[in-house]
Amino acid sequence: MPPPLLVHFIAGTAGPWRIDRIDAVTGESLALADRLAIEEGAAAPVSGSTWILRGTTSNTRYTQRAEVDALSAVQQGLGRPLATRAALIPIRKTEAWWALAQDERRAIFEEQSRHIAIGLQYLPGVARRLHHARELGGPFDFLTWFEYAPGDAPAFEDMVSRLRDTPEWRYVDREVDIRLERW
Repeated sequence: MPPPLLVHFIAGTAGPWRIDRIDAVTGESLALADRLAIEEGAAAPVSGSTWILRGTTSNTRYTQRAEVDALSAVQQGLGRPLATRAALIPIRKTEAWWALAQDERRAIFEEQSRHIAIGLQYLPGVARRLHHARELGGPFDFLTWFEYAPGDAPAFEDMVSRLRDTPEWRYVDREVDIRLERW
């Protein structure tokens, strides 16, 4: 596994991704902005930005070996030329979620909600990378970045809808859905 990678999602007036919309799904939204830049590594925050979200890649969590192998076998990487659509979905879970033991969270995440099993059904069309943010002290626990081709947009919408309709989402107290297009 590669070492953790610090990632800054910088909203403002510059960046390769045009922000089409920012919707508050649960809780408070984020301020509107025109563009999004993604800086990897210890990049200095950009002055004049509307907001900056920081997260880090990490080891896989809540997964079993067979699930890791299944994901690795079909998942595509980010930056594919045809994947001109994206979604950044920051999520914060409730304190009740974090009060659960690891095995209890795993049971809700996969045995009850089937989070990984649902996601596998949409690969390889939808590529994703999870960023952990809770330990960085920001306003969200997770920042999930998705990329997909325009033709995969209906499948992406179906996947997100199915995930939001699971027992796991009862533990989400803030979620913002940011949709983007690369020019």
